[in-house]
Formats: sequence, C-alpha cells, structure tokens
Amino acid sequence: MSTGTLLAIIIPIVVVIALVAVTASLMTRRHHLRERFGPEYERTVEGADSRMAGERELRAREKRHDSLDIKPLPAASRDRYTREWSSVQEGFVDWPVDAVHDADQLVTSLMHERGYPTEGFEQQAKALSVEHGRTLEHYRAAHEIETLSTRSKATTEQLRGAMVHYRALFDELLSDGGRAQPARS
Repeated sequence: MSTGTLLAIIIPIVVVIALVAVTASLMTRRHHLRERFGPEYERTVEGADSRMAGERELRAREKRHDSLDIKPLPAASRDRYTREWSSVQEGFVDWPVDAVHDADQLVTSLMHERGYPTEGFEQQAKALSVEHGRTLEHYRAAHEIETLSTRSKATTEQLRGAMVHYRALFDELLSDGGRAQPARS
C-alpha cells in the first residue's frame, strides 16, 4: 500500500475520532451544567442568543462562584436565624406584607453571612444558581410577589405563597447543603 493510500485512510479516521471526542466533551459539559443548574439551565439558555452563549454564561457563573468565600454557618447563627424565621412567620398573621418583606430581608442577611453577594436581586439569583439552581425558582417567585406587595398589588394568598417560597430557599441556605438540620415550623 502506498503512503498516499495510507494517508487517505488514516486522516479521515483521525478526523472522525477527533470529532467524536469533541462531541463527547461538549455533551459531558452540557450534562454537567444541566445537573448543576437544574431548571436554571433551561431558563438561562432560553434567555440567551444561543445555547452556546447560555452555557458560556453558566460557566462564567461557576467561575465567579468559585471565587466567593461561601462558608457554613456556626450553630449559634443557625439557631438565631431559626428563631428570627419563626418570628417573621408568626408576624404573617397580623401583618402579611411586612412579614414577606422581613422574610426577604432575612434571606438576604443569611446569604450575606454565608458569603454570597447581596447587591441586587439578579446578582443574588446568579450567585445562588450555582449551588441552589433547583430552589432558585422559589426565590424568583417570592421576589416577584414581594415586588407586587410593595405596590399593594399582592393578595393574601400570594403573600402566603411568597412565605412558602422564601422558606424553601431559607431552609436550603440554612442547611449548608444538607450538612445541618433545616429550621422547623
């Protein structure tokens, strides 16, 4: 067999192997992002110009998140937050709008103490999406209702829903990813 014939056989095989390797790598990365971000993966990809742009945004979030100093809460802080949540929840009966606002502030305070950025809702959501992508929709829904309540446009049932949504994120943040017990009602 001549050298030209061998090259004509080997080069296409090498190209196919390289294409398979690149495709497998892309699929593995995509699977990783879907697993890590949960529903936030689809939300980000749908909101981007392309799937690649959305995935690039999610990888950038991971990189920013890795630079944060996220820390677990000491037991005393967990106990304090649990007591504060109980107080907020009790206040819902008489002052639902205030309770929802207080729940938002308590979640923000908890995020800050854990080491998450707290300078704006979208920044908070992006930072939370890396470790709490499956709970993030609760936070988005609660925030939307809290915004309605500041304009006196939220019903009591919506406010109740906001408390449930805030509670889901609060418990997850308080639990340090399952290493501690969440607050109990």
